[in-house]
Amino acid sequence: MMLLQQTTSVPKLVVFSKSDFCFKPCSSSSTKLFFMDKHTNSSSSSSSLKQSLRQYQSPVLACQASTDTNDTSFRKDYLPVHGVSEVIVGVLGGGQLSRMLCQAASEMAIKVMVLDPLVNCPASSIAYDHMVGSFNDSATVQEFAKRCAVLTVDIEHVDVAMMEKLEQQGVDCQPKASTIRIIQDKYLQKVHFSRQGIPLPDFMQIDDLEGAKWAGDLFGYPLMLKSRRLAYDGRGNAVAKNEVELTSAVNALGGFAHDLYVEKWTPFVKELAVIVGRGRDNSISCYPVVETIHKENICHIVKAPAHVPWKIRKLAIDVAHKAVSSLEGAGVFAVELFLTKDGQILLNEVAPRPHNSGHHTIESCYTSQFEQHLRAVLGLPLGDPSMKTPAAIMYNLLGEDEGEPGFQLAHQLIGRALNVQGAAVHWYDKPEMRKQRKMGHITIVGSSVGIVEAQLKSMLKEEGSETQTAVTPCVGIIMGSDSDLPIMKDAARILNTFGVPHEVRIVSAHRTPEMMFSYALSAQDRGIQIIIAGAGGAAHLPGMVASLTPLPVIGVPVRASALDGMDSLLSIVQMPRGVPVATVAINNATNAGLLAVRMLGVGDADLLARMSQYQEDTRDDVLKKAEKLQTDGWESYLNP
Repeated sequence: MMLLQQTTSVPKLVVFSKSDFCFKPCSSSSTKLFFMDKHTNSSSSSSSLKQSLRQYQSPVLACQASTDTNDTSFRKDYLPVHGVSEVIVGVLGGGQLSRMLCQAASEMAIKVMVLDPLVNCPASSIAYDHMVGSFNDSATVQEFAKRCAVLTVDIEHVDVAMMEKLEQQGVDCQPKASTIRIIQDKYLQKVHFSRQGIPLPDFMQIDDLEGAKWAGDLFGYPLMLKSRRLAYDGRGNAVAKNEVELTSAVNALGGFAHDLYVEKWTPFVKELAVIVGRGRDNSISCYPVVETIHKENICHIVKAPAHVPWKIRKLAIDVAHKAVSSLEGAGVFAVELFLTKDGQILLNEVAPRPHNSGHHTIESCYTSQFEQHLRAVLGLPLGDPSMKTPAAIMYNLLGEDEGEPGFQLAHQLIGRALNVQGAAVHWYDKPEMRKQRKMGHITIVGSSVGIVEAQLKSMLKEEGSETQTAVTPCVGIIMGSDSDLPIMKDAARILNTFGVPHEVRIVSAHRTPEMMFSYALSAQDRGIQIIIAGAGGAAHLPGMVASLTPLPVIGVPVRASALDGMDSLLSIVQMPRGVPVATVAINNATNAGLLAVRMLGVGDADLLARMSQYQEDTRDDVLKKAEKLQTDGWESYLNP
């Protein structure tokens, strides 16, 4: 039995008799059509109901109704578009991915219907419509497709044969059924990408124990055994550490009747992922590379962007781009990758839908993966996938216990998260708590990976423990000796004036080189954005620090006992090509502080406004002095 549930408002049941409308075509032979329509009133007359239907009708309806029995076509071009799109997007599956898709759709007033067997599935409370039924039942999917203009998925384990049949009937499926067929069979997926020349771990199909033993001899141990179908979130994987464990690994996967294959064990150093948007015009848009950390084979933490060299990021994006380009249809795809210790990028698997590794994009990117998926399947221009914050970390709220105790533990963590700056809580509203079940996630954004990691650690501490309350400095003021402090204090005073958090440290390039190396290499991860380095004499500190960090360095030449500071100035400005150091006048730490404020102000409108006010105040101060000099004369001015 299928239930069409209108969730965007309290539904009213309206009954149309056969005499009111001519139906064409309809799967039911009943003489009455039951609508749950938020736009009509049950007490309305038949004529007003017809008018309401004409006013709010969608480009695609389950049963097309008309008062004109001679009308044989549904003229989509006559329907007004009052917004981004009047098209109804149908989603097979109503889990958390559909829920977040509906949330993104609501911002653009795009209508999303879901098909899910659970009456209270995560998407049910916010979807435009929810049809209760199985997305693996052919008749149900076919009926659902009649109500939608575009059909997509939030899980790839659907009836792909039905999707192919729907496409033959003219239903717009995105991504295409051919893509779903490739992706839902992991062995076929490997075969497909191998033929495209995409780097993969070695793999082979196995049909019996002898085949598994032969694979073990070929690939060595440990050996990864996988189910070809219905494998996700750690399910469908088993590891055999030696030949003796092959039988237990096969049994853990349900035996050879469940279709198995093996992969050569990949000793990766990191797991990476790239979310890729693909438009109807085959345009490709890749999100920044992220690092995924798994707990019991389930995605646990995602760090964005991944802390890997730029060339590794580029290689990962190139592999992801090539993989998605080889598939058919529009939408968002998630490409999971292995980074090996020798710098190779190997494709692990691809999901033809929004993915756990992209949840951070809701807060951290200009276009979330869910908005991107809607844009793609509807044929709208793809959005900007770049990050609008320097760093983000996503933490999955996995069930820690069964039932009510699990809910209590989750909500204790949520309570702590709500006190963390930059944290956003997403709760999927699943009615049942189970261990390791994805119940929600928390995303923290900040000015560096180090900062968001520290905030996550603070959030995960038990109640009553100390939490991190100190403001993270964004400017580091360093000097080779405390004798430089009387000069360098002026930079600190300027930063105090503008409310810029900073730190002051003694870091000698000659006497404590290890400390200098450690400071320069860790500064970016700790949230430092600019370094002001003061040095006298040989003045090696600014240049050495600049050679170790990608952050901008401002050098302050400090006047020493000899050469009047010219040696310091020349040392700093004579840096070799490729190691830039900004330089101010001798002993002018004030300008170093002001320059740092201006650099930070490029991305901070409030700070830039305060700098403008500072300039106005300086001008006004000069004008007051000029007026006083003109009024009082120079003698009175000098002897007030």
